[in-house]
Amino acid sequence: MIKKQYRFHGHKSLNFVYRRGKTVRGPLTSLKYTKNAKREHYRLAVVVSKKVHKSAVVRNRIRRRVYEAVRRLENRINEPYDIVITVFHQNIATIPADEVDKLVYTQLSQAGILGSSETVK
Repeated sequence: MIKKQYRFHGHKSLNFVYRRGKTVRGPLTSLKYTKNAKREHYRLAVVVSKKVHKSAVVRNRIRRRVYEAVRRLENRINEPYDIVITVFHQNIATIPADEVDKLVYTQLSQAGILGSSETVK
């Protein structure tokens, strides 16, 4: 799980990203992002609606898996981005963790958010 300083939620923050952000669409998720010069670090929100799965336990599991995938890449995010990852399919709850990591890595790379870094956690 990522640290609390890197997470965000709330309608105003999410609306800021939804209005001003750019989108990278993947097969199971969508990534919306924008730079936020008022911050020092990136902030991340993971949105999983009830349409994905009715069970809150499964939705929270999906959310935790995506947060963990981003946490492994956090040392490569050098600029203060606001990032919203929206999950569209329940398969993220059951696919192997390395596939979730690969999915998140691909979307962050396509968005140009990941910088090069020598050290990988």
